Amino acid sequence: MDWMKNKTIASWLAFLGGPLGLHRFYLYGTSDLLAWLLPMPTALGMYGLERAQQFGSDDPLSWILIPLLGFTISGCALTAIVYALTTTEKWNARFNPAELPDAAAGQTQWVTIGAIVLSLLIGTTVLMSSIVFSFQHFFEFQIEEARKISQ
Repeated sequence: MDWMKNKTIASWLAFLGGPLGLHRFYLYGTSDLLAWLLPMPTALGMYGLERAQQFGSDDPLSWILIPLLGFTISGCALTAIVYALTTTEKWNARFNPAELPDAAAGQTQWVTIGAIVLSLLIGTTVLMSSIVFSFQHFFEFQIEEARKISQ
């Protein structure tokens, strides 16, 4: 027996637990490969944060790993927005095909709007921070390499 997939729950799971794949497990079950793969970039990014705390901001490996976490969080926030903005008919046709097109599980509630707002706020902030972090360390690396060549 398959239960109805609620759009609001899926949106909040994508926003809050997306980097762990919780929304994918909710919607597609434990056989979903992406749900099992999502925690990998999250864990690598967390390891990058740990390395940056341990070795300082000059650790080149953390420069690569930290943005993985940011991009994963941002991607999951975008997924939450897409889920929340899906029309009731499309949601129910995809995730609740045995139900009526206007079934309550696919309807947008005020709590769904809250998921959109927080996903926009947090997702955009994390994305921009990740881009800035990546470019800053890339250009610092380029300047350092140019210094080595010029000497």
